[in-house]
Amino acid sequence: MPTLKYSRQRASIKEYLDGTVEHPTADMVYMKVKKQFPSISLGTVYRNLNLLADMGEIRKLSTPDGGDRFDANLTPHYHVVCSSCGKVYDIMLPEESIRHINESADVCFDGDIVSHDTLFYGICEHCKKGK
Repeated sequence: MPTLKYSRQRASIKEYLDGTVEHPTADMVYMKVKKQFPSISLGTVYRNLNLLADMGEIRKLSTPDGGDRFDANLTPHYHVVCSSCGKVYDIMLPEESIRHINESADVCFDGDIVSHDTLFYGICEHCKKGK
């Protein structure tokens, strides 16, 4: 892959994602970055998010509501989507649990399993309390 020219806008997007535990949509990233770069377009944010994901610098999560979410945490972990409010949370299971799922799936597959993505659904603590 050719070396990319430095982009202050892309760096700002990455910095925002690095500093949040939220799993923002492109629209949410756009609203945040627009404060620093008022002339930035939503298309530019989308392109840079997809580029960062393609480069492996962030994770792109496809959610059931059709909106992609973005996560800068690249350590192996899972996600849970609150069925009530739609917020996405990290679940940090032990790495041996993640490895065990890959190994179990590998037994049932005539190829080689190298990774997997699992999305859990539940009700977050905030919604559970009815607030």
